[in-house]
Amino acid sequence: MQAISGPSVWTGEELSSRDDVHYQFSEQDVGEIREALDDSPKLDGPSYQQAALAMPTIAARCKELQSHLEHGSGVIRLNGFPVHEFSQADITRFFVDMTQRIGSPLPQTEHDDRVFHVRNEGYKLDDPKARGPNTAKRLSFHTDRCDVIAFLCVKQAASGGENQLVSSGAIYNHIYRTRPDLLAVLMEPYCYKRHSVDTANPRPFCMQPIFSFCEGRFAASFLRVLIDRADADPDLPNLSDMQRQALDYLEETAELPGMQLEFRQKPGDILLLNNWTILHRRSAFVDHNDPAMRRHLLRIWLSVPNSRPLDPMFKDNFGDTRAGAIRGGFPLSSQ
Repeated sequence: MQAISGPSVWTGEELSSRDDVHYQFSEQDVGEIREALDDSPKLDGPSYQQAALAMPTIAARCKELQSHLEHGSGVIRLNGFPVHEFSQADITRFFVDMTQRIGSPLPQTEHDDRVFHVRNEGYKLDDPKARGPNTAKRLSFHTDRCDVIAFLCVKQAASGGENQLVSSGAIYNHIYRTRPDLLAVLMEPYCYKRHSVDTANPRPFCMQPIFSFCEGRFAASFLRVLIDRADADPDLPNLSDMQRQALDYLEETAELPGMQLEFRQKPGDILLLNNWTILHRRSAFVDHNDPAMRRHLLRIWLSVPNSRPLDPMFKDNFGDTRAGAIRGGFPLSSQ
């Protein structure tokens, strides 16, 4: 164990003042997008299987964003896409095309949905089909099953729904300084129960660490809800007192003053996050009464070609741990 350094280790106070996080679509960018969508034939089939849009300026920028996500802060906020000018189909087409220039879209359901709609679907809390992004409740800090996660805000909630980010490297360093005994526990494997909607996954659980190193590269992966479900399952290994204490301390560290970057995505804002260096969550929100105005984000999971190598313990959950390999996402149903 040792402290880590680099541009991905930051506090929210520091990151808010850095100029390598915020990007703005220019009028030229928007004009290029309009022209590309107007000139592109409307084909049948999923957006990710369409021919690439003719957007040379956007394509060049995406290469820069790809590098920054892996070697910079791990956070990109891209503002100014005029969603009000485009149909839902064109918004989705552009978002898929742009993110495909950063990585490969992954299945987010067993039915191979590469674009996930983040909105309150009205599920009851005990509904097995419910996923956190399809509720209006506050989510806990977590990572997703991909290298990079991308969000495009189509509509805001009436109130709430703020994004909160924290550097997993900064959390690691704080625990290293204050409770190295708990840090050692967080680097051991935890039991994760298979998600209730991950029905094509043959494995009932997997074992993986929260913090890890491989070939000198740091990686963090954390989804406490699946750890707690495994702990509550009598057929799966229970958490030790030290493991539970370590998880609590990690979450307490994320709440320390100044650690988080908080903001609210506006319609047209795009957020890109490196899941291996960033934990993210969303606050609770209240929707508009008009269904057409309710909060709606598009989400894409990406496997990126410049990704870091992973500890072999991630194989069961991600499939391939080699640097740059296609990995993550949901296994697909055979039906």
